[in-house]
Amino acid sequence: MKTLLKVTGLKVAYGGIQAVKGVDFEVREGELVSLIGSNGAGKTTTMKAITGILPINDGDIEYMGKSIRGQGPWDLVTQGLAMVPEGRGVFARMTIVENLQMGAYIRKDKADIQADIEKVFGIFPRLKERADQLAGTLSGGEQQMLAMGRGLMSRPKVLLLDEPSMGLSPMMVDKIFEVVREVSAQGVTVLLVEQNASRALAIADRGYVMDSGLITMSGDAKEMLNDPKVRAAYLGE
Repeated sequence: MKTLLKVTGLKVAYGGIQAVKGVDFEVREGELVSLIGSNGAGKTTTMKAITGILPINDGDIEYMGKSIRGQGPWDLVTQGLAMVPEGRGVFARMTIVENLQMGAYIRKDKADIQADIEKVFGIFPRLKERADQLAGTLSGGEQQMLAMGRGLMSRPKVLLLDEPSMGLSPMMVDKIFEVVREVSAQGVTVLLVEQNASRALAIADRGYVMDSGLITMSGDAKEMLNDPKVRAAYLGE
């Protein structure tokens, strides 16, 4: 499997604090990779640096074999690198359909865009039922579904998901993880940042543990799930 995303020596300062202190990891084509760690470990900062939202102090990020350091989110989406941000970030005063259309803003293929909206509705039937409803009136779980659907509308090669289960009911968490697995099975490469370590590792191929701005452990996700140190630190056992 070829490496699609490679992070080398990444350092990022955020609000005067060195949040990421020299991180190395990679995501290979077709993989579902989970980046886990406690709150404040630097996971979200890493994601924002990869997608060009935050500037990098040092190190490099390669996507499909080329450095993307300094490129903005708009450029990266056109190249197939998309992120579903923490906190969902839906367009509250637009309908579900309009939000999904915004996800496809880089595309001109109107018929295929409509077909992809129907695909998203197939994954999330609840969104189809509410297609003309304003996104701001949806529940948190429904907004998360919409954010994920919007991310898929750009037809990404690599989809970065930042804390998709945060603040959701147990039933909705089940649905979100089911969809992440489904998206991965359809061939989209996924980098999943998640505080729910057990759920994240259960569906991943490989995992990385981040702590205080550093990667402290990596390996096969199933092996990490059974590792006593991981279980004690992140699974409450």
